[in-house]
Amino acid sequence: MPQYSFGAGSLFGTPVGVANATPVQFGTLQSVSVDIDFTLKELYGQNQFPEVVARGQAKIQGKAKAGRIQGSVFNSLFFSGTSTTGQQLVALNEVAAVPASTPWTVTVANSTTFQADQGVVFAATGVPLVRVASAPTTGQYAVAAGVYTFAAADTGAGLLISYSYTSATGGTVTTISNQLQGVAPTFSMVLTTPFAGQTLTLSLNACTSSKLQLATKQGDFMQPEMDFMAYADASGTVGKISTQG
Repeated sequence: MPQYSFGAGSLFGTPVGVANATPVQFGTLQSVSVDIDFTLKELYGQNQFPEVVARGQAKIQGKAKAGRIQGSVFNSLFFSGTSTTGQQLVALNEVAAVPASTPWTVTVANSTTFQADQGVVFAATGVPLVRVASAPTTGQYAVAAGVYTFAAADTGAGLLISYSYTSATGGTVTTISNQLQGVAPTFSMVLTTPFAGQTLTLSLNACTSSKLQLATKQGDFMQPEMDFMAYADASGTVGKISTQG
């Protein structure tokens, strides 16, 4: 009976060498491609065609694109960094106005967890204000710990303030550290594509990833894409491919 495959399937990755490692599934999987390549070496004599051809080095490379953004995938399969609960967030264009009296300051809504200034613009014109260390004049501002100071000459002006801040809940923060060259997480990977009562399953025992792409596009969803390469595990096995027929 012939076998067919349809759709993106399901993809799972599990860290290798980690006690009680938790498998992670690539959510809202869009596509997976796996290329199995060998180099060929030809031996020629005087004739045009080779007398013998042999396989040389081989590699298995692939890439997976998912629609769901998952910190667990980023950390355990790519960065292998320190993961903590919380989020780094950006308040974009928070509405404010320069007060009518001294000290002409605005305390932003998330000042208690303020992290960094991301700029201020005049709401009416979109013209950016210039940041200075202190004593701002018209068209300037200073900021410290989430408190923005403006010039008396700009009293009443509408503002749009952007800044980054932290939240202790609601997500995962992975620290991207400057590790020694050669350090990379190893993970096993399983791809399964059930269709019409038949299943193709590809398992790769040891993989590492060389690239994680986060691309935004106007009017479309971000679809994180991760490249990977497979190699032999400690037993000399690269993986298995299972088909119906």
